Amino acid sequence: MARVAVVTGGTRGIGHAISVALKEAGYIVAANYAGNDEAAAKFKAETGIAVYKWNVASFAECQEGLARIEAELGPIDVVVNNAGITRDGVLHKMSLEQWTQVIDTDLNSLFNMTRPVIEGMRARGFGRIVNISSVNGQKGQMGQSNYSAAKAGLIGFTKAVAQENASKGITVNVVAPGYINTEMVAAVPEPVLQKIIGQIPVGRLGKAEEIARCVAFLASDDAGFITGATISANGGQYLA
Repeated sequence: MARVAVVTGGTRGIGHAISVALKEAGYIVAANYAGNDEAAAKFKAETGIAVYKWNVASFAECQEGLARIEAELGPIDVVVNNAGITRDGVLHKMSLEQWTQVIDTDLNSLFNMTRPVIEGMRARGFGRIVNISSVNGQKGQMGQSNYSAAKAGLIGFTKAVAQENASKGITVNVVAPGYINTEMVAAVPEPVLQKIIGQIPVGRLGKAEEIARCVAFLASDDAGFITGATISANGGQYLA
């Protein structure tokens, strides 16, 4: 029987590519999204992947959404924590709202999404949790103290939960993308974009599909001996 995989932020950008890659690998995929109904409907029509709307910053909404997926699709074997937002600003001008919105969505969501499913994974003796960090969570980035803190915290969470669940057949890993050619990056002014590309040794932006292939591997049986690891997919921009 096909395994069920949930991808947060799974209808756009990197999440879109991850959802499609997992479906092509044979998983039953549920793609979570937060608010863009039009994009979610288009994604569902194009891919045939089920979509579920809730806010990953809310523990109650995650509990409800995950329970609905399990009732409709079956026990959840794979969780990809991809959802994330930015609210950039230098710290001395950052508002509390900018800070808490990013921490709630990019970091607290890991607890909200993982806690409701981890006991079931332990009982069944199998689970794959893949958390999407960022090169800026590894090296830090000016104007992103909130985002960098959240994405760095994600790596610590991964290492701890990996140790707790390794004996139960559950792996927990990180993929840390560099600058990927998504709508968000494409919106950067051309001079700034060229400066960014100039800092990437391979000389180009990454592709969402390249990140998705990393995730699909970590979700597979072949990756059963890899846990607590961080795969840096950044074109050599930062060597951790």
